[in-house]
Amino acid sequence: MNTTLAAYETLGFFGRDPWWLVLLKAVFVFAFLVLTVLIAIVWERKVVAWMQLRIGPNRHGPWGLLQSLADGIKLALKEDLVVTGADKVVYVLAPVIAAIPAFMAFAVIPFGPAGNEISIFGTRTPMQLTDLPIALLYILATASIGIYGIVLAGWSSGSTYPLLGGLRSAAQMVSYEIAMGLSFAAVFIYSGSMSTSEIVASQQPTWFAVLLPVSFIVYIIAMVGETNRAPFDLPEAEGELVGGFNTEYSSLKFAMFMLAEYVNMVTVSAVASTLFLGGWRAPWPISTFWAGANHGWWPMLWITLKIQLLLFFFIWLRGTLPRLRYDQFMKLGWKVLIPVSLVWLVMVASVRALRNEGYDFSQVVLYVGAPIGVILLLALLRDFLRHKQAEPEVAAAEDEFDPMAGGYPVPPLPGQELPPVPRRPSRAPQLQEALNGADHSEGS
Repeated sequence: MNTTLAAYETLGFFGRDPWWLVLLKAVFVFAFLVLTVLIAIVWERKVVAWMQLRIGPNRHGPWGLLQSLADGIKLALKEDLVVTGADKVVYVLAPVIAAIPAFMAFAVIPFGPAGNEISIFGTRTPMQLTDLPIALLYILATASIGIYGIVLAGWSSGSTYPLLGGLRSAAQMVSYEIAMGLSFAAVFIYSGSMSTSEIVASQQPTWFAVLLPVSFIVYIIAMVGETNRAPFDLPEAEGELVGGFNTEYSSLKFAMFMLAEYVNMVTVSAVASTLFLGGWRAPWPISTFWAGANHGWWPMLWITLKIQLLLFFFIWLRGTLPRLRYDQFMKLGWKVLIPVSLVWLVMVASVRALRNEGYDFSQVVLYVGAPIGVILLLALLRDFLRHKQAEPEVAAAEDEFDPMAGGYPVPPLPGQELPPVPRRPSRAPQLQEALNGADHSEGS
């Protein structure tokens, strides 16, 4: 009951701002996202160039800092083409549907404490546009709407490759949103609220990345898949899709898809900072000796640094990991992330229930850790026995493999090998002997 009253008291700070202040905050959120995107594009090119021993952008502005602005101007001046066979209304609306939800999700991200600690033109206000009792469900809902823009872009283009890219993206987003939602659920259980400001307030003194490490790792993986970033950028894989769902787009429509991708990166990074990294709170060494680090305008600096750190993580992944195969990607989502999240969620709920009932730490470890350990041992034993049974079958399959089964060439299954290809013997020794004989004859 006390937690519920505290949550309503915190949410009471919102909805009291005058209309001009609400408008000013909305403009600030929009400007913050656009400016962060412009910086992230230049930063990504610089960091990837440094990783690959290249120079990177260095022509537009000092040290190439205006490269993303030059790219925007270039895209705006390109010819805006509309494919003849496209559904023109849906074709034009798809980039808008992809971009707008990316901006909307940032409305509930807190930049500072929920109390009226700052003054803007003489009006005390919290450092957040708004908050809701179900703020994280609002984030999930707006993120899910963005997928419609990608799917409709692939369908409305009237082309095969964009359609394949859109369908891939739909399957990808559904798969990884489930794991993302399960990682959210563990945070709900520990914080007792779905409000972003309350979740940040409950991470005192320990961040949820420490208390819920499995949820944090699952969310980090799911957010990369949710934003279609490397190594999970299957909807726009150049090798087999040319450019993916945006193949038939140009000019500002293409720029809006690019903007939506980077804004989504900023949004999921801000959500990760809010849920698991303490949000606007200062890091541990600073908060211990500086009492004012979490007051005033300073919290905005800490959450911005955390967002930039997670954006660097996106860039680091792109510069180091190759793209996964589609079957590997879907297997990771459905057979690894979702089962691990379900087991972890049951364990977190059990621990919280036992702690609420007054059990000490040793009893919680015994009642929760022992069953989990038994399940893991049984799973390992099952995999070991299944592997032993599969070895004779694999050996038999290797003997019986026919690459032209059914009259068509088929690839080998796991454990099978292609037969050696007959090749003509090398003529290099004969040619060498002939050349040596010719040299002797000339010498004589």
